[in-house]
Amino acid sequence: MTHLEKKIIQLITTQGPIDVSQYMLLSMDDPQYGYYKTANPFGQDGDFITAPEISQTFGEMIAVWAIITWKNMGDPSPVLLCEIGPGRGTLMDDILRTIGKLEPEYLACMRVFLVETSPRLVIIQRKKLRAHNVRIEWIVDFTKLPDLPLVLISNEFFDVLPIHQYVLNNGHFRERMISVDKNGHLCFSLGPDASDVHVIPSDDNTPGGIIMELSPARLDLAQAISKHLAKNRGAALIIDYGAIEPSCGDTLQAISKHSFRNPLENPGSYDLTSHVDFSALAQAVCNSGCHTAILTQGAFLIKLGLLERAKKLGSDKNETLRQKITADVKRLAAPDQMGELFKVFCIADPETTMLPFAWQASHPNND
Repeated sequence: MTHLEKKIIQLITTQGPIDVSQYMLLSMDDPQYGYYKTANPFGQDGDFITAPEISQTFGEMIAVWAIITWKNMGDPSPVLLCEIGPGRGTLMDDILRTIGKLEPEYLACMRVFLVETSPRLVIIQRKKLRAHNVRIEWIVDFTKLPDLPLVLISNEFFDVLPIHQYVLNNGHFRERMISVDKNGHLCFSLGPDASDVHVIPSDDNTPGGIIMELSPARLDLAQAISKHLAKNRGAALIIDYGAIEPSCGDTLQAISKHSFRNPLENPGSYDLTSHVDFSALAQAVCNSGCHTAILTQGAFLIKLGLLERAKKLGSDKNETLRQKITADVKRLAAPDQMGELFKVFCIADPETTMLPFAWQASHPNND
């Protein structure tokens, strides 16, 4: 039993069951024992590998999108480039390197902000990015950004924001809670009626036991991003795994050493995430006056030139390296790997064209 599990059990014993959102916050962000305060999650030796760690081409394609977006905004100067949840700094490193080569004027007028709450990761990021000749600042709260035009990237961050889960029981949704069983272990239980919470309506044909997930934290952040963009111009990319259309089901998952685990075991030791509901984000964004569009990660990267870049990257390499580049590209973009599971969700102010999404953008107040 981990130190954090003992702490959570004591909390439940003293105050009663906690909801899934509280459990995720404690597991990930407890100041003493939380996962992101103690773990080394990234890379082959960690718990999971994100797209920037797979291939430099991922960050290069994001940089191409950032350059296109900046030009579509009218080349504003100064301009903010911000990443929320920058991990080890790998993605921003590739983005800055690529922009410096392709569009040095853009690099010269930007201020870079990294939104990071982990002091340990900030140290890693500073070391990774110290060679870049650009102003880089760290903040813990996105809303503290200056009021300037913004290009924003968030890769695999929204999935870690906490969710609430609601279970259909006898025709009514009840919140899913975390309790302590008779053996002293954490277990799921049902809380009070949640009829006042906006979930997908059920009818007599809806099977009992279905689970709906809501994430106010995700909606709040999406709205904060949208408000900044609507006020100051700009665009944002939210890259994560999840569903385009509304869906139901239990997507809470724990990952350790690249394998799935029981999310109620060893809190603080495993990475807890859930699938992002992009349709809910789109509604929140449109209510804030911006427009949105979405592509699968594979389609997005290919439209921006992933295959051409990979071919050029491998042109002067030996066969072993060319095969690795090909395998990495397939992992990023193939439908049976990350290409379909991961989505690229774009938010932009009404005046900024969202390439390569433009022809399928949804505008505010559209049905």
